[in-house]
Amino acid sequence: MAPSHSSLLRIYEAALAAASPSETVRRALTEREVTLELGRDRPHWILAVGKAAPAMAQAALEGCQQRGLHVAGGLIVGQTADEGATLEMVAGDHPVPGVRSRHAADRVAAFAERVGRDDVVIACISGGTSSLIGAPIAGIRSEDLATLHALLLGAGVPIGRINAVRKRFSRWGAGRLAAALDCARVIPILLADVPNEDPAMIGSGPLSPDPLEAWQVERILRDAKLAMQVPLSIASTLGAMRAEAVAETPKPGSEVFARVEDPFIVGNNAALEAAAAEATRAGYAPVLLSHTILTGDATAAGRAIAHAVARARAGSCLIWGGETTVHLPDDHGLGGRCQQLALSAAQTLDDLGVAAALLAAGTDGRDGPAPASGALIDGNSWRRSRATGAEPARALARCDAYGALLAADAILPARETGTNVMDIVVAVRER
Repeated sequence: MAPSHSSLLRIYEAALAAASPSETVRRALTEREVTLELGRDRPHWILAVGKAAPAMAQAALEGCQQRGLHVAGGLIVGQTADEGATLEMVAGDHPVPGVRSRHAADRVAAFAERVGRDDVVIACISGGTSSLIGAPIAGIRSEDLATLHALLLGAGVPIGRINAVRKRFSRWGAGRLAAALDCARVIPILLADVPNEDPAMIGSGPLSPDPLEAWQVERILRDAKLAMQVPLSIASTLGAMRAEAVAETPKPGSEVFARVEDPFIVGNNAALEAAAAEATRAGYAPVLLSHTILTGDATAAGRAIAHAVARARAGSCLIWGGETTVHLPDDHGLGGRCQQLALSAAQTLDDLGVAAALLAAGTDGRDGPAPASGALIDGNSWRRSRATGAEPARALARCDAYGALLAADAILPARETGTNVMDIVVAVRER
């Protein structure tokens, strides 16, 4: 393995460590010590939903035990279930909600009913929450909610806009969980998987007010050219909300949020800062950390990043964070947004003849449906792929990056990281 490849992997690991679910919860409980102490004589409850739910719940349980607080019970909703877990644990469906998600949503309702007045709820929310408890509101069929999710994902809609739409039709989205827990003191601890780390978007904002009106959601669907494709129950409910025939989502200033603490949030920024610190320790200079969120088409982003690397001086390291999108053609292959970005960058680096290496990967260890967390390419990856007969240019056009990158030995295998704070892209210009 080339020295630059080893350095990029260490930088990626440093980013993951900074977004550790357990460390996030420990820091949050320390920050919210006053609320915990005020409720010392009341039962404490733990609710954890998302890909990082098991680790966050365990850290919350340990934090309560260390403080001598009584944990009356809890609920963990993740991607798998463990009957031997200390707290009740159920599995939902991801990335599209299904039967298990509806069951998990029912368990959340049962949990909320057990919480008493003035009890303390430690609510841990991480990426995947929208789907894992993705049951619909009244008037929306479950299959229609699943169709909406699939349409939004397939159209390449940015994650922030996806959440702005789907949370409106989700049983626990857009502040509805706060409404169900309005008798309790709630401490939200959030691992952000969306740009700007907006609590109203993380996990569909179950504990946050929804700032958008129905007409704004309709405009998002029109802009994505999905307004005529969404299921009838979605369109009719949205129209009824706009006409005030159906209740709007809880808005800023609503009494349901009066006892919800300000959320403690760790997201992509923390991961990027840790990556930059590790790059500095590795001797790269300058280390250039972009403060512009990486969004938009993955192919275009890969080209732009490769050009930025080409302009950088030897020995420099460039870092971006965010989440791009992939617009799938009718005839598409297997890949993911990070793989698509990396393959596009590999093509441009080859065209420019630049000696560089680049890592693009999801912090959750998953990149699309392919068995990959992302890719690690260099200035020779494109030629290595072509030499095997993989036809990387055709793969790039078909969003079939996985096979082309695998042929170049550039795939980072899928893994369980326990966290999810969007993607990280790190590139180094060879000395």
